[in-house]
Parts: sequence; structure tokens; C-alpha cells
Amino acid sequence: MDIAPFKLERFFVPYEFSARYLLGSSDCETLAIRDLLAYEPDAAEQFLDLRLGYTESQGAPDLRAEIAGLYETIAPEQVLVFAGAEEAIFTFMNAALRAGDHIIVHAPGYQSLYEVARANGCDVSLWTAREEDGWSLDLDWLRDNLRPTTRAVAVNCPHNPTGYLMDAATQRALADLLAERGILLFSDEVYRGLEHDPADQLPAACDLFEGAVSLGVMSKTYGLAGLRIGWLATRDRALFERLVAFKDYTTICNSGPSEFLSTLALRHRDAIVARNLDIIRRNLDTLDAFFAAHADRFDWQRPRAGSTAFPRVRGEASAEAFCIDLVERQGVMLLPSTCFFYDDRHFRLGYGRANLPEALAQFELYLQSRMPR
Repeated sequence: MDIAPFKLERFFVPYEFSARYLLGSSDCETLAIRDLLAYEPDAAEQFLDLRLGYTESQGAPDLRAEIAGLYETIAPEQVLVFAGAEEAIFTFMNAALRAGDHIIVHAPGYQSLYEVARANGCDVSLWTAREEDGWSLDLDWLRDNLRPTTRAVAVNCPHNPTGYLMDAATQRALADLLAERGILLFSDEVYRGLEHDPADQLPAACDLFEGAVSLGVMSKTYGLAGLRIGWLATRDRALFERLVAFKDYTTICNSGPSEFLSTLALRHRDAIVARNLDIIRRNLDTLDAFFAAHADRFDWQRPRAGSTAFPRVRGEASAEAFCIDLVERQGVMLLPSTCFFYDDRHFRLGYGRANLPEALAQFELYLQSRMPR
């Protein structure tokens, strides 16, 4: 496979573990193992007694049962667990698509959602959202761009990097359109549960029709990226069997300790998500005030869901150069829009971590030193 470099990951390499403040990260505040084990009185002892042998390829039964509980129509045997969302995306794009197939992918977005298919010889069309439309998706554009060879449509909602949340009517219309034409829907739902108003939460795509696949992960909503556990859920039995068979050529099975801790976390997901949403809401209020004070320098659209936003920077020749200068001079890392192959005027800002106020204070110092009023 001849695949293009993953631009987002390449940008992270020199800064992710050296910058003092990661203001461009997409995940929520994490937990220590000690804090996670404290949710149940006997969890620490069970964890220490865990045998470190091979695990079930499909995922631990208890873990699959907890994941199935996130959905309305999914049984544990319709869940396949992976070593993170990246492996799940890679597996779907290889198992569901063949060279010459056409896939339409929500953009701007995570590069894997289109690059893996492209590297495998698929024809990729980007379904690009526009800032002036509030980052919403245009179903008329989609209808006009479906082809006889269209095998799948991939969407990400809640959306990274913009924080866009599709409305229920649009989601239902999308599902009906694809179901009618026999086209798969790959729904990246790794931020599901982080709707800033819980009443806005959409149904999972896998609950809408048989040809839909929902992607989940422990990294974003739950802040447990180090566990490296993700999953796919679908009622399409033939597709599921192809996913299972392809996984035999990747990780085969997952980390036992990670599966144990993920199961524990999902049993207490309400408490973990409530904690993260509290951080998010406080941080959003802080960001509203920050961008109001700098309205001449940035365009700010308050997101409705997730833990990322996509502000536009004004008065700069290059958002990428701006971000590099900020991290190298002030130790604050943002992610430029070039990492999403979307202009050079925006940057991704993450607001799911507790130290956002300190990071913004450093950002403020940078602005004062570089762009005095």
C-alpha cells in the first residue's frame, strides 16, 4: 500500500510531548488507573489477578455487552473491538471497499477516513462543509454526487474539528437515502455523548438501518486514550464477518488490561461523561470571553458538541506558520487547518482538558507580545 503521510500525526510528533500546553488536542481530561479502579471496591484486586494471556479476537464478552448497551438495537455479538479507532477505520476501509469503489467522505475531517480508501484504489469524493453554513452538510450535494459505484458514505458527527452537530431530521434523511440505494453509512461517533445539551444527542447510526456502521472509542468522550480500545457496531452480518476476518491480519486480539479497564469505565460512563462535560462547559464559557476580547483577531463559532472547535485567524498570512510560532515561542500547541487539508486560515482548538485556562493565559501573553493593540 502506497499511502500518504498522516499530516496531523506528523505535525504532532515534534510537539505533543514537549509543548507545555496542548491546546489543539481533541480528547477529554484523562484519569489515572488508580482513579478508575476506585469506582468499584474490588476492581484493584481483580486487575492485579488478571492473567496476561491472549484475549478473544472479537473482544471480551463483558466489554462487548457494555458497548452494546450504548445502542438500542445492537447485541454483543454485533460489536467488534479493536486496538483504537484507527485500526477500526483501517479495517472497515479494507473489508468493505474494493479498488474502483466510490466513497464520499465528510470534510474537513480525520485523514484516515479518506486516505486509506484512496490508497486502496478507491475513488474518493469529499463532502465539504462550509463555515458560512455553520459547517452543516448539504444533502442536495450528496444526492447529486452519488454514483452507481458509490459503496459507502462516511460522516463524523459530532464533528472533529468544527464541533458541528447534525440535526435529527438531516440524519434520518441521510439514513433513508443510503438505505434505499443499498449504500453503507460509516458513522464516526467517537464524540457521541459530548453533546453540550444532552437533549441534542442523535441516535447511533447503527440503530437506524442495517447497512450502517457506528465507530466508537474510549479516547475522546471518556478521555482514556491510553487504553487504545475502539469498536465497530453493525447489524450487517455479511459485512461484520468480513471485518472479523480482516482483523486476523492486524492485531488479532486486544490488550487484556485495556479491555478490563474499558469495561470498568463503561460501567461508570455516566459519571465519567458528566465530569468531562462539566469541564467542557466551563471551558466554553472561558473561550467565549477570550474570543469576544479578540474579535478583531479571530472568528469564533461556538460548537454544539464534542471537544474541538475550528476558529479562523485574521491578519495572518498562514495559520500553520502562526501555530508553529506559537508553540515554539510560547509552548502552546494548536493544530492548523492544513492538517485537515482545509485552507490555511483556521486552527483546531481542543477544550476538553482541565488546564485550558492556563493554556489560554499563555496564548494571551503570546498575542500581547506579537500583536500588541
